[in-house]
Amino acid sequence: MFKPLLSLLLVLTGTAVQAAPRHDAATLHTLAEHPYWISLGHYERPLIGGWRSYVDDEAFFLSADGEHSPLAELNATLQGLYADPALADQHTQCRYPSRTRWLRAQLALDDLPVVECHEYDLWYADINPHSTVLVFPDAYLNSPSSMFGHTLLRIDSADMQDNGTALLSYALNFGAMVGEMDNSILYAWKGLAGGYPGQFSLLPYRDKISEYSSLENRDLWEYRLDLTPEETGRMIEHVWELRQVRFDYFFFDENCSYRLLELLEIARPGLRLIDQFPLTAIPADTVRAVKEAGMITEVNYRPSREKELLARAAPLERDELRLAKALAADTDMLDSPAFCNLPDSRKALIQETSYRLLRYQAVNQERDPDNAARSYRMLQAINQNPPPRLDMPTPALPEDGHESRTWQLALGSQDDRAFAEYGLRMAYHDLNDNLAGFPLGAQIELGKLRIRQYEGNHWQLEELGLVGIRSLTPRSQLLKPWSWQVAAGLERVAGKEGGQRLVGHLNGGGGFSWQLADGLQAHALATLRLEHHRDFAAMLSPAAGFDSGLLWRNRAGNLLLEAQADYFHNGEIRRRLGLTQQLELGRNLGLRLTAQREFSHWSAPQNEVMLQLRWYHY
Repeated sequence: MFKPLLSLLLVLTGTAVQAAPRHDAATLHTLAEHPYWISLGHYERPLIGGWRSYVDDEAFFLSADGEHSPLAELNATLQGLYADPALADQHTQCRYPSRTRWLRAQLALDDLPVVECHEYDLWYADINPHSTVLVFPDAYLNSPSSMFGHTLLRIDSADMQDNGTALLSYALNFGAMVGEMDNSILYAWKGLAGGYPGQFSLLPYRDKISEYSSLENRDLWEYRLDLTPEETGRMIEHVWELRQVRFDYFFFDENCSYRLLELLEIARPGLRLIDQFPLTAIPADTVRAVKEAGMITEVNYRPSREKELLARAAPLERDELRLAKALAADTDMLDSPAFCNLPDSRKALIQETSYRLLRYQAVNQERDPDNAARSYRMLQAINQNPPPRLDMPTPALPEDGHESRTWQLALGSQDDRAFAEYGLRMAYHDLNDNLAGFPLGAQIELGKLRIRQYEGNHWQLEELGLVGIRSLTPRSQLLKPWSWQVAAGLERVAGKEGGQRLVGHLNGGGGFSWQLADGLQAHALATLRLEHHRDFAAMLSPAAGFDSGLLWRNRAGNLLLEAQADYFHNGEIRRRLGLTQQLELGRNLGLRLTAQREFSHWSAPQNEVMLQLRWYHY
């Protein structure tokens, strides 16, 4: 639509159009393949040769061949720079300020017509870019779009650096345009297949703070970058060119983190950050790449509302926690003897915990006048008897955890059969992995492959896991979260006549977890399983069961003791006892000992012991 309109305007104002000067063809060809021009067009070289742009939007290109020809787009841009200034905000200089600035410098275009770009000037002045902060909202397992974490950029003005009002800054975000009716399963599938367009957006940072730390209960990590005001301005200049421009969005590679790395390369040419992520771009890995490039000067930690509530409640005894819950439900309890007879120091902690619980309960709820009234009265009590300042320790930095891809080499024995096992996991973390930078009880595994070589050079596929997610969040007196898990893929199970069969499965479950002591938690989940087993009569066989266990964080690493069972509709019963201990040899190296015993109606009990070396490497 825009191109015919532009052509018409050029015709109507043709007498005022200034002819673009001719340039040497070799010079233009060199410029068209300059890394900065390639970055401005978001071009890549596909495997079959030539060029293609990541941009999936015709409106972004001035040339009909612009998506696949950097040279054609450069020539079209040069012609547009000399168009009639009467085009104003629709002029090429106004639509593409980054291209204009760069080409003006490279070709010494001192004769460009002067164009008034009111829309761009007002937009840029409102943002007033001065410095850049990389923001990493931690992983949130209950949202498929955020299970690996997320990255965005905060753009601070010079005023913000003087008065510290970060909430007035802008957040620069790249995300998928998800339909309102799409559920989590549909999102995951379309995100993997590139079924969503992605777009950049600029919005107040305070809105993102509310979304992540309050609504989704995610910790925020803020990394101030060493970009100069000029570099930050150059990046925002290019963001103007990407307004409402669509990209293909892929969950694992062409995602939020990958696009932001592209912007950083616009800000500071020569960084070559995206070259480090040819297959996947996990947010924590991209933060690590920025850190290793030496760009981070300061780190700030913003705990989630849930973390602050639990930290404030930590010093309270069980009776005091019950009283805090009672106060949140009925503030008249402030006048009860059970509360009034307590020392002022304990009352201060209890009422502060109660107030934080009220605010936590109000998240994602419509405004409740009764809740607001209780919150106000609790605030009055806090003002009269304030608690000590809440000082929360900063946990391990997310980028200091192990890298996301894992290579595995193991030796083991299944009954009397020795084997070697070779494995690869594309991402990301399981319950036994090296814990630094990860929460205890969280697991996200994607693309898991295990192949065994038994004695006699007999090879077989042991497991091909598509997805395996577990969220074992302990319950407390204040918060009662569900624990849940889901997994899908291929795995070896018992078959008839003592054999083993590779079966397809989909299973999941829900239940509860409890913290028994510091670093020790238990879980119990009811499970459902759907399996395609060629020794079963039915095409798909359902089973109900359970999954229970203990997870212990000890000096050596993580230990998991687990009991599982599946009871199939056809009478088959499959049970498993397992013990796994990880020895953390280094940030990216672990040694894992596994022992398990499996029971099935179709075979004698099987015992297996395995020692596995795990190397975490991107």
